[in-house]
Amino acid sequence: MYVCLCHAITDSQIKQAVGQGDASLADVKKRLGVASQCGKCARMATQIIQNQLEIEPNYYEVA
Repeated sequence: MYVCLCHAITDSQIKQAVGQGDASLADVKKRLGVASQCGKCARMATQIIQNQLEIEPNYYEVA
């Protein structure tokens, strides 16, 4: 499903970014550009990131 219509970013792309080590909206914004134009997708993108982090722990934060 499309989350960011301004940049055509999908939930799958956001989940993949989390899998590659992004742990916040700022990280995903830097990688993909999500929520960088109108910002209407920020809440949904944040929710997807948080849900994905619960499923897939971020091993980059260890130690």
